[in-house]
Amino acid sequence: MTTVRLPLFPLNSVLFPGLVLPLNIFEERYRAMMRELLKTPESEPRRFAVVAIRDGHEVAPSAPGMPDQTSLPERGPTAGFGDDPIRAFHSVGCIADAATIREQEDGTFEVLATGTTRVRLLSVEASGAFLTAEVEELPEERGDEAGALAEGVLRAFRQYQKRLAGARERSLSTGADLPDEPAVVSYLVAAAMMLDTPAKQRLLQAPDIASRLRDELKLLRAETAIIRSLPSLPASELTRSPTSLN
Repeated sequence: MTTVRLPLFPLNSVLFPGLVLPLNIFEERYRAMMRELLKTPESEPRRFAVVAIRDGHEVAPSAPGMPDQTSLPERGPTAGFGDDPIRAFHSVGCIADAATIREQEDGTFEVLATGTTRVRLLSVEASGAFLTAEVEELPEERGDEAGALAEGVLRAFRQYQKRLAGARERSLSTGADLPDEPAVVSYLVAAAMMLDTPAKQRLLQAPDIASRLRDELKLLRAETAIIRSLPSLPASELTRSPTSLN
Protein backbone atom coordinates (compact mmCIF):
# COMPACT_ATOMS: atom_id res chain seq x y z
CA MET A 1 0.00 0.00 0.00
CA THR A 2 1.24 3.50 -0.82
CA THR A 3 2.66 5.51 2.05
CA VAL A 4 3.26 9.24 2.44
CA ARG A 5 5.19 11.40 4.90
CA LEU A 6 3.21 14.27 6.41
CA PRO A 7 3.58 16.79 9.24
CA LEU A 8 2.20 15.25 12.44
CA PHE A 9 -0.17 17.11 14.78
CA PRO A 10 -0.97 15.21 18.02
CA LEU A 11 -4.18 16.20 19.82
CA ASN A 12 -6.03 15.24 22.98
CA SER A 13 -9.04 14.43 20.81
CA VAL A 14 -9.94 12.29 17.80
CA LEU A 15 -10.49 13.72 14.32
CA PHE A 16 -12.91 11.90 12.02
CA PRO A 17 -13.18 12.15 8.21
CA GLY A 18 -15.60 14.90 7.19
CA LEU A 19 -15.32 16.77 10.49
CA VAL A 20 -14.09 20.34 10.80
CA LEU A 21 -11.05 20.99 13.00
CA PRO A 22 -10.46 24.57 14.19
CA LEU A 23 -7.02 25.15 15.74
CA ASN A 24 -5.39 28.03 17.60
CA ILE A 25 -1.66 27.40 17.42
CA PHE A 26 0.80 28.85 19.93
CA GLU A 27 3.67 26.36 20.30
CA GLU A 28 6.72 27.03 18.16
CA ARG A 29 6.89 23.49 16.77
CA TYR A 30 3.37 23.82 15.35
CA ARG A 31 3.97 27.38 14.18
CA ALA A 32 6.91 26.01 12.20
CA MET A 33 4.61 23.34 10.78
CA MET A 34 2.10 25.96 9.60
CA ARG A 35 4.84 28.11 8.07
CA GLU A 36 5.94 25.05 6.11
CA LEU A 37 2.39 24.26 5.01
CA LEU A 38 1.97 27.83 3.78
CA LYS A 39 4.73 27.13 1.25
CA THR A 40 2.31 24.77 -0.50
CA PRO A 41 0.35 26.61 -3.23
CA GLU A 42 -3.28 27.31 -2.37
CA SER A 43 -4.31 25.26 -5.38
CA GLU A 44 -2.86 22.13 -3.71
CA PRO A 45 -4.03 20.45 -0.48
CA ARG A 46 -2.17 21.54 2.65
CA ARG A 47 -2.26 18.24 4.46
CA PHE A 48 -1.08 17.07 7.85
CA ALA A 49 -1.81 13.98 9.92
CA VAL A 50 -3.74 14.23 13.21
CA VAL A 51 -3.37 11.53 15.85
CA ALA A 52 -4.83 11.27 19.34
CA ILE A 53 -2.44 11.22 22.29
CA ARG A 54 -2.62 8.11 24.46
CA ASP A 55 -3.77 8.47 28.06
CA GLY A 56 -1.03 9.05 30.59
CA HIS A 57 1.27 11.05 28.35
CA GLU A 58 2.19 14.63 29.08
CA VAL A 59 1.00 17.29 26.65
CA ALA A 60 3.29 20.28 26.25
CA PRO A 61 1.33 23.45 27.07
CA SER A 62 0.05 25.46 24.12
CA ALA A 63 -2.52 27.85 25.60
CA PRO A 64 -1.90 31.63 25.61
CA GLY A 65 0.27 32.78 28.48
CA MET A 66 1.61 29.31 29.25
CA PRO A 67 5.32 28.54 28.93
CA ASP A 68 6.32 26.97 25.64
CA GLN A 69 8.64 24.13 26.65
CA THR A 70 9.52 23.44 23.03
CA SER A 71 11.41 26.75 22.89
CA LEU A 72 14.17 25.09 24.89
CA PRO A 73 16.77 23.56 22.55
CA GLU A 74 17.02 20.34 24.56
CA ARG A 75 13.28 19.68 24.24
CA GLY A 76 12.53 20.28 20.57
CA PRO A 77 9.60 18.79 18.61
CA THR A 78 9.21 15.73 20.86
CA ALA A 79 8.54 17.77 24.04
CA GLY A 80 6.03 15.95 26.20
CA PHE A 81 6.09 12.76 24.13
CA GLY A 82 9.18 10.94 25.40
CA ASP A 83 12.23 9.51 23.65
CA ASP A 84 10.12 7.29 21.36
CA PRO A 85 7.19 9.56 20.45
CA ILE A 86 5.29 7.01 18.34
CA ARG A 87 4.47 5.15 21.58
CA ALA A 88 2.69 8.28 22.87
CA PHE A 89 0.17 8.25 20.02
CA HIS A 90 -2.67 6.01 18.89
CA SER A 91 -1.74 4.13 15.74
CA VAL A 92 -4.75 5.21 13.65
CA GLY A 93 -5.37 8.87 12.87
CA CYS A 94 -6.84 11.07 10.17
CA ILE A 95 -5.42 13.31 7.47
CA ALA A 96 -6.47 16.94 7.83
CA ASP A 97 -6.67 19.36 4.90
CA ALA A 98 -6.11 22.96 6.00
CA ALA A 99 -8.58 25.16 4.14
CA THR A 100 -7.33 28.31 5.85
CA ILE A 101 -4.09 29.12 7.69
CA ARG A 102 -3.98 32.67 9.05
CA GLU A 103 -0.94 34.05 10.83
CA GLN A 104 -1.73 36.60 13.56
CA GLU A 105 0.32 39.66 14.46
CA ASP A 106 1.85 37.87 17.45
CA GLY A 107 3.05 34.97 15.29
CA THR A 108 0.34 32.54 16.33
CA PHE A 109 -1.94 30.90 13.78
CA GLU A 110 -5.65 30.33 13.33
CA VAL A 111 -6.28 27.23 11.25
CA LEU A 112 -9.43 25.66 9.89
CA ALA A 113 -8.98 22.13 8.59
CA THR A 114 -11.20 19.22 7.63
CA GLY A 115 -10.62 15.52 8.24
CA THR A 116 -10.39 13.57 4.99
CA THR A 117 -8.97 10.05 5.21
CA ARG A 118 -8.10 7.57 7.95
CA VAL A 119 -4.42 6.61 8.13
CA ARG A 120 -2.22 4.21 10.06
CA LEU A 121 0.89 5.62 11.71
CA LEU A 122 3.98 3.69 10.59
CA SER A 123 6.87 5.80 11.89
CA VAL A 124 7.58 9.19 13.45
CA GLU A 125 10.54 11.41 12.56
CA ALA A 126 11.75 14.14 14.94
CA SER A 127 14.83 15.46 13.15
CA GLY A 128 13.26 18.76 12.05
CA ALA A 129 11.47 21.66 13.71
CA PHE A 130 8.27 19.61 14.03
CA LEU A 131 7.26 15.96 13.98
CA THR A 132 6.56 14.21 10.70
CA ALA A 133 5.10 10.75 10.19
CA GLU A 134 5.03 8.10 7.53
CA VAL A 135 1.41 7.01 7.17
CA GLU A 136 -0.62 4.68 4.99
CA GLU A 137 -4.22 5.30 4.04
CA LEU A 138 -6.77 2.85 5.38
CA PRO A 139 -9.47 1.51 3.03
CA GLU A 140 -13.08 2.37 3.88
CA GLU A 141 -14.75 -1.03 3.76
CA ARG A 142 -18.55 -1.03 3.93
CA GLY A 143 -19.15 -4.31 5.76
CA ASP A 144 -22.42 -6.23 6.06
CA GLU A 145 -25.79 -4.50 6.52
CA ALA A 146 -24.29 -1.01 6.70
CA GLY A 147 -27.40 0.63 5.25
CA ALA A 148 -29.81 -0.93 7.74
CA LEU A 149 -27.42 -0.25 10.61
CA ALA A 150 -27.14 3.42 9.59
CA GLU A 151 -30.93 3.76 9.78
CA GLY A 152 -30.94 2.21 13.24
CA VAL A 153 -28.11 4.44 14.42
CA LEU A 154 -29.91 7.57 13.21
CA ARG A 155 -33.07 6.58 15.08
CA ALA A 156 -31.07 5.86 18.23
CA PHE A 157 -29.11 9.10 17.83
CA ARG A 158 -32.30 11.18 17.63
CA GLN A 159 -33.53 9.48 20.81
CA TYR A 160 -30.17 10.19 22.44
CA GLN A 161 -30.48 13.86 21.49
CA LYS A 162 -34.00 14.05 22.91
CA ARG A 163 -32.88 12.54 26.20
CA LEU A 164 -29.98 14.99 26.39
CA ALA A 165 -32.32 17.89 25.73
CA GLY A 166 -34.60 16.63 28.49
CA ALA A 167 -31.77 16.25 30.98
CA ARG A 168 -30.34 19.70 30.20
CA GLU A 169 -31.54 22.54 28.03
CA ARG A 170 -28.59 22.12 25.68
CA SER A 171 -28.53 19.24 23.21
CA LEU A 172 -26.16 18.16 20.45
CA SER A 173 -27.92 19.82 17.56
CA THR A 174 -26.80 18.69 14.13
CA GLY A 175 -29.49 20.42 12.14
CA ALA A 176 -32.89 19.27 10.91
CA ASP A 177 -31.58 16.99 8.17
CA LEU A 178 -29.17 14.21 9.02
CA PRO A 179 -27.30 12.36 6.26
CA ASP A 180 -28.17 8.78 5.40
CA GLU A 181 -24.93 7.64 3.75
CA PRO A 182 -23.57 4.97 6.15
CA ALA A 183 -19.95 6.19 6.28
CA VAL A 184 -21.02 9.79 6.91
CA VAL A 185 -23.51 8.69 9.57
CA SER A 186 -20.85 6.61 11.30
CA TYR A 187 -18.40 9.49 11.56
CA LEU A 188 -20.94 12.19 12.41
CA VAL A 189 -22.38 10.18 15.29
CA ALA A 190 -18.93 9.16 16.52
CA ALA A 191 -17.89 12.82 16.70
CA ALA A 192 -21.13 14.10 18.22
CA MET A 193 -21.53 11.57 21.01
CA MET A 194 -20.19 12.50 24.43
CA LEU A 195 -17.51 9.85 24.71
CA ASP A 196 -13.99 9.90 26.06
CA THR A 197 -11.00 9.80 23.73
CA PRO A 198 -10.34 6.03 23.98
CA ALA A 199 -13.96 5.28 23.05
CA LYS A 200 -13.83 7.66 20.08
CA GLN A 201 -10.51 6.15 19.04
CA ARG A 202 -12.02 2.67 18.99
CA LEU A 203 -14.75 3.94 16.67
CA LEU A 204 -12.22 5.61 14.37
CA GLN A 205 -10.22 2.43 13.95
CA ALA A 206 -13.18 0.08 13.48
CA PRO A 207 -12.39 -2.44 10.72
CA ASP A 208 -15.35 -1.36 8.56
CA ILE A 209 -18.34 0.98 8.48
CA ALA A 210 -20.82 -1.66 9.59
CA SER A 211 -18.70 -2.55 12.63
CA ARG A 212 -18.49 1.12 13.60
CA LEU A 213 -22.25 1.56 13.26
CA ARG A 214 -22.90 -1.62 15.25
CA ASP A 215 -20.70 -0.35 18.10
CA GLU A 216 -22.39 3.06 17.96
CA LEU A 217 -25.81 1.49 18.25
CA LYS A 218 -24.76 -0.28 21.46
CA LEU A 219 -23.19 2.89 22.84
CA LEU A 220 -26.20 5.05 22.00
CA ARG A 221 -28.61 2.65 23.66
CA ALA A 222 -26.41 2.42 26.76
CA GLU A 223 -25.88 6.18 27.01
CA THR A 224 -29.57 6.90 26.47
CA ALA A 225 -30.48 4.47 29.26
CA ILE A 226 -28.02 6.19 31.60
CA ILE A 227 -29.43 9.62 30.79
CA ARG A 228 -32.95 8.33 31.33
CA SER A 229 -32.07 7.07 34.81
CA LEU A 230 -30.10 10.20 35.73
CA PRO A 231 -32.26 13.17 34.67
CA SER A 232 -30.15 15.69 36.58
CA LEU A 233 -26.70 15.32 35.10
CA PRO A 234 -23.86 17.65 36.12
CA ALA A 235 -23.75 20.67 33.84
CA SER A 236 -20.16 19.91 32.89
CA GLU A 237 -21.25 16.60 31.39
CA LEU A 238 -23.62 18.27 28.95
CA THR A 239 -21.91 21.51 28.11
CA ARG A 240 -18.70 20.22 26.58
CA SER A 241 -18.42 21.76 23.15
CA PRO A 242 -19.36 19.29 20.41
CA THR A 243 -17.03 18.80 17.48
CA SER A 244 -17.84 21.24 14.68
CA LEU A 245 -19.45 19.29 11.87
CA ASN A 246 -18.77 19.79 8.21
